[in-house]
Amino acid sequence: MTILFISDLHLDPARPEITRLFGEFLEGEARGAEALYILGDLFEAWVGDDDPSETGAFVAEKLKALADSGVPVSFMHGNRDFLLGGDYARRAGMALLTDPTRIDLYGKPTLLMHGDTLCTDDVAYQQFRAQTRDPAWQAQFLSQPLAARLAFAQQARAASQARQGELREAGTMETITDVSPATVEATFVEYDVDAIIHGHTHRPAVHELEVAGRPRRRVVLGDWYEQGSVLQVSPQGFDLSALAAPSR
Repeated sequence: MTILFISDLHLDPARPEITRLFGEFLEGEARGAEALYILGDLFEAWVGDDDPSETGAFVAEKLKALADSGVPVSFMHGNRDFLLGGDYARRAGMALLTDPTRIDLYGKPTLLMHGDTLCTDDVAYQQFRAQTRDPAWQAQFLSQPLAARLAFAQQARAASQARQGELREAGTMETITDVSPATVEATFVEYDVDAIIHGHTHRPAVHELEVAGRPRRRVVLGDWYEQGSVLQVSPQGFDLSALAAPSR
């Protein structure tokens, strides 16, 4: 048996080939899994469950078919799709997870996270995150017309890209947008886990480290901008691999 973990797919109508690759993954490899966990940023942007996008409808149909086949699907919010709600989750057959969530993974206590809360050196982002996770802010935002919400999402994406450009010019992109080692260590100790699995940083790797005199493992999932990335976990161990790039 194998449990699959993915994140940072950033599915978007502008990149239909990645959406097709995800559909193939759900109809293929995922059908033989014990469970599938999606750790945030399934979509490039999500402005509410009332958005009638074809991409959202396609993904919901494929995920529901997977869940109906007997493979449990769990979803954790990311920084791009934190407004995905219960209505869409029901359509997609997904269980919603809180961030973080502690699970028993074949006998090893493991913490699942999107990963953005580990990036504590990015103070500006953490302030924005706190604002947008506030229930009052979300209620006010979701009360706006769909067109206004879509326009906001486009502006937010442009602002994020501009800020990343500024960080690259300043030479601080690699440090500011990555996890804080001190925060990682504190998280291991706080939740008393052997492993942390997360995405967000788009730096896929398996990090072996020692924290508080105990061996630990931090697995960073890859993004799906150019190709797929999946973590396969079985009783025999971890395998983080890339899927074949989709044909255009």
